[in-house]
Amino acid sequence: MTRRALVILTFTLAAGLGTSSVFSQTPPNTTQLQPAPDIPGVIKGGTMPEVVIKGLTSADDAFWLPNVGVIFSEPRANRIVRLDENDQPVTFVGNLHGPLGMAFDAKNGLLISLQTEPGFTGPRVVWPAGKEAIVADNYQGKPFGRPNDIVADRNGGVYFTDIPPDRTVIPAAVYYVPPNGAPIRVAEGITTPNGLQLSHDEKTLYVNDTAGINIYAFDVQPDGRLANRRVFATYVGRDQTLPPGAPPRSNADGLVTDDDGRFYALTESGIEVLSPTGQQLGVIPLWCITRRCQNLGFGGPDKRTLYVAGGGTLLRIPMLTRGFQGRAK
Repeated sequence: MTRRALVILTFTLAAGLGTSSVFSQTPPNTTQLQPAPDIPGVIKGGTMPEVVIKGLTSADDAFWLPNVGVIFSEPRANRIVRLDENDQPVTFVGNLHGPLGMAFDAKNGLLISLQTEPGFTGPRVVWPAGKEAIVADNYQGKPFGRPNDIVADRNGGVYFTDIPPDRTVIPAAVYYVPPNGAPIRVAEGITTPNGLQLSHDEKTLYVNDTAGINIYAFDVQPDGRLANRRVFATYVGRDQTLPPGAPPRSNADGLVTDDDGRFYALTESGIEVLSPTGQQLGVIPLWCITRRCQNLGFGGPDKRTLYVAGGGTLLRIPMLTRGFQGRAK
């Protein structure tokens, strides 16, 4: 079978690291995986991703739930899946409404899942059984559009992104729901806000723009509101399917941090690794069999395995680093 030519992207690393090749993404509808480059302290050169599961209806937001293990969303099946001891998918929470991103409220021991089905949109407590509750389902009387990614702070509040299909009704935005409070719209003006993450000290919130090429940083205020928006870094991944002259897109999606404060973002080039100050450290090439990968999270008892989900596929990659110990994700 003839394979479509791989797209080779190049970029200049920040801080005078010189020019290097970014590993190309694997074409859709193949199972070809590529070895990782050596990124000191992050991943050993030659490390290969492992396919754990493929062929599900969908897969998103791989997540390590304390005392449970690896879970991930299967939006089209309206469920959250758990890997059993034999790496087989079993339903962990069913009867949901297009679940996407998840967060664990460690203060109260609650798993919060974003629902995307019209009539049910917004964050909901879905586990443990008997604790189910709506966290928020509207902003000033208008329902959310399509909530995407979410992170919980140590106080029990949550930040989440919303990408409405019809932005003439409500804008794409970032929201904060304080503990036992009403949602606050804390950021607008990002074309397609998607993956987001808090810094370890929770003084900074980072937000990916899928339709652009930047990751933005905001200062977190005492009441959870955001201030001082700025570009934290510019991604190197580029959507090569756009027509000539179209604004560049990185298609940046999920975002996670490790115990040393580095950031890992899924873009068109794979997993882009950023330093705590936003410098490019390298790219781990990755493709989720049928489409670009969507979300990722560190897991395993020592959080030294990176799980990546997208397109009905779950991958895992052994890492040298480990995920941030201060939050589930």
